[in-house]
Amino acid sequence: MSDDMSDDARTEEQHRALHERLSALESEVAGGVKKGAEFTVVPAWKRLTEGEPRWAVTVAIGAALTLQGALPPHLVLGPRWLLPSLGGALVIAIFATSPRPRLDVASMVLRVLSLAVIGTISVANGYSAYRLIDELLRGGVTDATRLLLTGGAIWLTNVVAFSLWYWEFDRGGPAARALAMRPYPDFQFPQMENPNLAPKDWEPYFVDYLYLSFTNALAFSPTDVMPLSRWAKLTMLAQSGVSVLLVLLVIARAVNILH
Repeated sequence: MSDDMSDDARTEEQHRALHERLSALESEVAGGVKKGAEFTVVPAWKRLTEGEPRWAVTVAIGAALTLQGALPPHLVLGPRWLLPSLGGALVIAIFATSPRPRLDVASMVLRVLSLAVIGTISVANGYSAYRLIDELLRGGVTDATRLLLTGGAIWLTNVVAFSLWYWEFDRGGPAARALAMRPYPDFQFPQMENPNLAPKDWEPYFVDYLYLSFTNALAFSPTDVMPLSRWAKLTMLAQSGVSVLLVLLVIARAVNILH
């Protein structure tokens, strides 16, 4: 009788061990962690993923280069065709270096090219903003419609440029995020704080950083996305300062012209 009971106990232990191994395997496949009797799903932004599609950021870069090419010649750094052509050439070089449809490869060459594109857009737009502000302070603008269109184009390009900086540096960039190379985020999105608000496969894409940049430029402060690292706070501070200066001067001058 005791031998039968011991056999039953051994069988039960074997079943329990097998169940635990199967649960652990299921946890790994589903992106979760088994802790005792509890199963915790690891969110996508903390684990390996397939990487985000590159089409959204490509469209944003194309829009920024187009807006810069449409500015009046006296606000453009160098010939009108120079910076858009340079930015376009860098984008082509990025595609030639990594033609994959998703951003999931950590490459120093690719990162340098990406930073060169963002730097080109930022320098060009910073020069245009400086020239426009200088012109406003000297009272050289007399056409309210042209002023609003020009100021709006520079402001929108500024939004895209800062969204690219946020996107490129948060946790080391899109490839580093896909490979889960850095555990601590530089920006806390609502879905990170409360995972119940999003599916388990949610992770920040470029559109999320574009929204962050737009709301920061419009509200002059964080809204629902919080900067965590010091560089993120300082970058958002700089964007808010540029945005408030540009918006106030453009609107004030336009109203003055209309009156």
